[in-house]
Amino acid sequence: MRARTLALIAVGGLAVSAASAHAQNAAVEPPPLVAAPAATGDSVDTAYDPLQGFNRGSYGFSMGLDRAVLRPVAHGYMAVTPSPLRRRVSAVVYNLGEPSTTVNDILQGKPKRAGRSSARFLINSTIGVLGIWDVATGMGLKAHDADFGQTFGRYGVRPGPYLYVPVIGPSNFRDGVGRVLDFFTDPVGIVGGGYTTTFGATRLGVQTVDTRARADTAFRALDDATDPYVTARSAYGQYREAFIREATGQVQALPDFDAVPADGAAVSGGAEPASAPPETAPAPSEQSQ
Repeated sequence: MRARTLALIAVGGLAVSAASAHAQNAAVEPPPLVAAPAATGDSVDTAYDPLQGFNRGSYGFSMGLDRAVLRPVAHGYMAVTPSPLRRRVSAVVYNLGEPSTTVNDILQGKPKRAGRSSARFLINSTIGVLGIWDVATGMGLKAHDADFGQTFGRYGVRPGPYLYVPVIGPSNFRDGVGRVLDFFTDPVGIVGGGYTTTFGATRLGVQTVDTRARADTAFRALDDATDPYVTARSAYGQYREAFIREATGQVQALPDFDAVPADGAAVSGGAEPASAPPETAPAPSEQSQ
């Protein structure tokens, strides 16, 4: 990242991690950056990890940097900012990631999904006042995610060895290359002049603090894990496997946070649900597009 201090390196790393996982509903926590599906961290993990020595050292360094820099900043932000306002910030951050989703929808050969993500960006950026309000979801345009790692997986590229990149976090060779492409092809970043501009630097800082704050519960889960490193690795592998399957049409395993519960009350931005039922698999015609 184009950083001038160690703190900015940390900020940039987490922001890149968040960029490929921005399409959760803004009212809930993002996909796992370092979290496990269970707080115990005792789940069986069979990840291909030939670089485990390096990865464990990188993990320890990154967590130390988080405790020294990002955690205090995120906790301070959470302490002084009301939850409703934080959700509006999350919505804006999410909205700025929609064009990148559109790019990957197109590359995956899914014009309907590309049309939906682009329509969401236009509607929420205008009627929703720069993305502060998610008007598009109320119009039936549900959010979804797509990144270059998923696009590679869509065409059969294997993940390769697990890799914990210093500061940036859990990845693998395929997703690591994807993250680089996500960063350099982000339409909003290109139009905004990159992170050297006032807009780009502000977006980077806000996105990083917002992402770290929303992921705080996930970070705390690691403190209770028997082996936090394995817990993080397992969580990342499971999430990305489900994410790739969504693109290939094998299964729609990712949760739909906009689903309507059995009692008929829609999940809204007013509260963060603990869980949500999986999205029903779409018809084959929608999966292919």
